[in-house]
Amino acid sequence: MAKAWHLTSRPQGLPTTENFALRDLPDASLEKDQLRVRNLWLSVDPYMRGRMNEAKSYAASFQIDQPMTGGAIGEVLESSMEGFAPGDLILHMGGWRDGGVIGLDMMPNKLPADMLASGLTPQTFLHNMGLTGGTAWIGLLRVAAAKPGDTIFVSSAAGAVGSAVVQIAKAREMTVIGSAGGAEKCAWALDLGADAVIDYKAGPVLPQLAAALERLCKPGIDVYFDNVGGEHLDAAFATANDFARFAICGMIDVYNEAKPQEMKYIIRTIPARIRMEGFIYTDQFIDCMEEFYADMGGLIASGAVTMRETVHDGLASAPDAFLGLFSGGNMGKMLVRV
Repeated sequence: MAKAWHLTSRPQGLPTTENFALRDLPDASLEKDQLRVRNLWLSVDPYMRGRMNEAKSYAASFQIDQPMTGGAIGEVLESSMEGFAPGDLILHMGGWRDGGVIGLDMMPNKLPADMLASGLTPQTFLHNMGLTGGTAWIGLLRVAAAKPGDTIFVSSAAGAVGSAVVQIAKAREMTVIGSAGGAEKCAWALDLGADAVIDYKAGPVLPQLAAALERLCKPGIDVYFDNVGGEHLDAAFATANDFARFAICGMIDVYNEAKPQEMKYIIRTIPARIRMEGFIYTDQFIDCMEEFYADMGGLIASGAVTMRETVHDGLASAPDAFLGLFSGGNMGKMLVRV
């Protein structure tokens, strides 16, 4: 019998393990357009924190005492859905569980056989060839319209999205300043090709960012890719060049807090004519999916884009893996190996 994590109460502030319960899923025979799957890999992502609130957003709230969902890689065991057969590896949204029956609402897609044959691991479609890599690619190249010669500032540069931004930008001959927490993460961001990295745990962001720009002989930033919000976003306002573009992907600094953001330098939006745009991966992905797969697949094959995975083993570890996202517990992509 399959098991799934359920949300048992809505977190107040940072979630705890008390907000979750692992329960059996009812066994059922397949109906039309359903698959029985065995999950191999699960993704935990910061956006899931918003789904734990009872509030209108771009993704539906998790319902109390119902199975949670999220990105997963699974193997088809049984199929009544056209185009799928036992043995197929699929990307789908029936995560937070070790398997069971899923339908079309879980958006199953077969992993490209040619890409797997070329050496890509299945879990790559949960990061660089999936949600996080696609978010980085769309945000940097489509939303922010970054181009060769631009100076890019990216927060959470050692995270799943931020590390992809660093590498995509360097592959297109941009100057990259990253922000990460701690010496190990800063060193990795430099290994990925960042021209400078600031350690936000070592002191305020703005003086470090200004010093990095001076060392690189750059007057300011042309693009800010935001994964954090708060102090990082304000530092970007303070150092933005005229006509800078901000791609607002996430604000993990404030996901567990109710207090409003304080921006000292937001007034620079007017004289610098800064364009700031929040974006959601799914808004644009279908339109550019083939281009993304071709471009990112080539970058991975050439070695220009890599990923470090932080792996928790076993379905029981999923809440701990998720909570680790808010304490800096991941280097690169956080995954659960079922």
